[in-house]
Amino acid sequence: MRIIITQNTTLDGRIEMLDDWFDPQAQDEELSAELMRQSANEDVLLLGRQTFEDFRGYWPLQTDDTTGVAEHLNQVDKRVVSTKLADPDWQNSTVIGEDPLKAVAALREEPGRDVILTGSITLAHSLIGAGLVDEYRMFTYPVWQGRGRGFFPEDARPRLQLLNSKSFVCGVVYSAYRPQQ
Repeated sequence: MRIIITQNTTLDGRIEMLDDWFDPQAQDEELSAELMRQSANEDVLLLGRQTFEDFRGYWPLQTDDTTGVAEHLNQVDKRVVSTKLADPDWQNSTVIGEDPLKAVAALREEPGRDVILTGSITLAHSLIGAGLVDEYRMFTYPVWQGRGRGFFPEDARPRLQLLNSKSFVCGVVYSAYRPQQ
């Protein structure tokens, strides 16, 4: 499987949402369709504990979601990296309690499609540092936050090759990259 990090980011590359610039329900139809297209190739959703708890506290409660995101998240195989969480308490969820880098490297060797990591900044930075990421997907919002953690760790200087780019009416720009060797 491929390990893919998908993040919502500001123009200045910040993914830590310190301001109110992202609303998961405020997507135009074209952007929603792109997100669902990518989700259709997702075999595993990989999350850190905090992002998992945020998702678990929000998405299962969205019974009137017309985007399909809530239904997808309830059904997808979710793996949560945590040494504190014993019972994930969300269907199709498994806790990875020890050596997440080893567990992700093992996932990479399994047959299948995509393992998508979103949010989970500490875990994302660990995977980037370990060289375990096959693709980076950025949904860039027309906002300048000016603070917060970025897509890449501060000491990372990745060389990337553009795979795809697309803009949406709402002002979001999607770009996909693969690491250059």
